[in-house]
Amino acid sequence: MTRMTPPVQEVFPHYPDLPGKVALITGLGQVGPRESSFWGNGAATARLLSHNGVKIFGCDLNLSAAERTKERLLEEKTDAVVDVVAADVTNSADVEALVRAAMERHGRIDILINNVGQTAAGNPETMTEDLWTRQLNLNLTSVYRLCHHVLPIMQRQGGGSVINNASITAMRYIGKHQIAYASAKAAVIRFSKATGVMYARDNIRCNCVVPGLMYTPLVDNFARSEDAGDREAAARILNHNCPMGWMGTGEDVANGVVWLASGASRYVTSHALVIDGGITESTGTGFEAL
Repeated sequence: MTRMTPPVQEVFPHYPDLPGKVALITGLGQVGPRESSFWGNGAATARLLSHNGVKIFGCDLNLSAAERTKERLLEEKTDAVVDVVAADVTNSADVEALVRAAMERHGRIDILINNVGQTAAGNPETMTEDLWTRQLNLNLTSVYRLCHHVLPIMQRQGGGSVINNASITAMRYIGKHQIAYASAKAAVIRFSKATGVMYARDNIRCNCVVPGLMYTPLVDNFARSEDAGDREAAARILNHNCPMGWMGTGEDVANGVVWLASGASRYVTSHALVIDGGITESTGTGFEAL
């Protein structure tokens, strides 16, 4: 059984080039009980960036979830600069309005983090074409939409960093029928690598993180759900046999994202940073419980 509690202490790395920069983050909403100590991938990333003096402009489909993240950030750091709005990244008008609002507030966007993602069950036989299209729209086309509007801004500014959130499902079958999600996330990796090359001369780096089966508020919610399907999904994640013996968290994803956003990774572009505790390199052992 994989441990839920990491055996090593959480750290807050600091990067001297980040204070004063502006980050646009999609899907930074915090779900789960208000008293929960968990941080989702987007919320944890916003938290670490905020501790590094970065101004946060974030969105979520659920405004109350985004406001919960803002509330938690201000509880930890009273001088944090955090603005959140509701936005649907599958809607072109919403994305355009989101980017415009961030520019009106701060006049620049130094860091773009495409964090939105959601899976749906189905194989090529059982998944409807409508669901396939909606999954690609949410998990892949949303990345294009944000980049379409933000990359020209970064070009005018003289540089920037884009980090997209992929998944190990793009690299390996993990025992769950989620063909559209896996396909979209594989395309996110290719999109990130190609974009990094295309904009390298503009001093714009584009990378992606590839999280494994992480212990996040969403997984915790599934485990507590009254829905049998949700509980089964949580069991598949919680019972996997990670080579490191413990589950990563949103903070582990955030550490990778913020490093890629900082000057510490100044010579890294078109890269997929796998954050999975060794699962994708294990041979059979990582997925026995799946």
